[in-house]
Amino acid sequence: MEDSIEKTFFLLSSLTTGHWPLTTLPGLYVHVPFCLSKCAYCDFYSLTDCALIPAWLAALEKEARLYKDRFGAFDTLYLGGGTPSLLDTRQFASLMHTLRRHFAFSPNTEVTLEANPDDLTPEKITLYKDLGVNRLSLGVQSFADRELAFLGRRHTARQTVEALEAARDAGVANLSLDLIYGLPGQSLEDWTQTLEQALSFQPEHLSCYQLTYAEETPLGRRKARGEVAAATEEEERDFFLCTSRFLEERGYLHYEISNFARKSGPKDKPCYSRHNRKYWRHVPYLGLGPGAHSFQDGVRWWNVSSVGQYCQSLAQGRAPVADREVLSPEQLRLEALYLGLRTRDGVSLNLLRQTPGWENTLRKLEKAGLIEVNQDRVVPTLEGFLLADRLVLWFGDSDEVRGPGDLAGTEARPTGTYPLPQSHTR
Repeated sequence: MEDSIEKTFFLLSSLTTGHWPLTTLPGLYVHVPFCLSKCAYCDFYSLTDCALIPAWLAALEKEARLYKDRFGAFDTLYLGGGTPSLLDTRQFASLMHTLRRHFAFSPNTEVTLEANPDDLTPEKITLYKDLGVNRLSLGVQSFADRELAFLGRRHTARQTVEALEAARDAGVANLSLDLIYGLPGQSLEDWTQTLEQALSFQPEHLSCYQLTYAEETPLGRRKARGEVAAATEEEERDFFLCTSRFLEERGYLHYEISNFARKSGPKDKPCYSRHNRKYWRHVPYLGLGPGAHSFQDGVRWWNVSSVGQYCQSLAQGRAPVADREVLSPEQLRLEALYLGLRTRDGVSLNLLRQTPGWENTLRKLEKAGLIEVNQDRVVPTLEGFLLADRLVLWFGDSDEVRGPGDLAGTEARPTGTYPLPQSHTR
């Protein structure tokens, strides 16, 4: 088994593109599970009792001690939530000092902080920069107050503009904006206006997500009662294609289904989210905090989604792990296919050759306009992005996997967000 896993990881290393070498250094994610209020669509673990922040910070230091010698140096740090920007200056400084005290970071570490627009002040932004934050990810979602109210966001469009102006004035050189489309009553014109306003600040990165209706959220319950209607499949497709074409025409690379990186010049590296690319490429990552996920050497584990249980476990000297799974070589291969086919990098042909009849399947997918074969890589087209969650089914070793003959009549529509570790996907 160990030999098979080693061979599989050798194949996974072929996810490296021919232009940009894939770093093997791990990433660190910290889940800050606190919000002043819950958004109507959000199903990430968080709570609004901010009185628990001191206990969480103390427990987080205990958890950091448990892993301080296990991963080596990190070259990305992602502070997600929840709402990390609601921490006051003392709490945030304490968090960063804890992480620096117990972990090593490479000199060029990408340090991302998720922030709510109404939390940002010039003073806070200066503090973030002084403590090493070099990338801000703002949960903008919309520039229309009506849409923000529907989503249950606590900021206004004006506050977003002020936050973005403050960030640029403070010299923040790497901005990422989260936006949501497909809201009830939202037109393509409404959406392109939001995109135009976002681009007026020349963000280095954009994450554009289709609105989802998780059952356990207020919005999901409203949908179940018939109070709101989700976008139709045709509308979803229109929004997705409009987003991709609009941003590509304006200098952004559509490098993952929901993510766009600005290209500074023909010879410059696009402004990818280096941290998120680790998830998509099976690079090891450590997750700290309630609900956070980790991955190393073919093993994935995740923490309890409860601040109380999290603090109690660590107070007793136990890791707050809820469960773990050891992935088989075939599971690792299928995950690599699933994740790689959601990106512009695609996957190596080596990952497909283990599937019986793969050459015939490849030809049919190529003929259907869903993939392109560039030298030794299989890359999804824009139409392929619309079916990315299903592409892997044609290369799996399972009786339940659909064959290429099932392509007939398949309607291309946006696929859902892959369940990444408890983190940033909005």
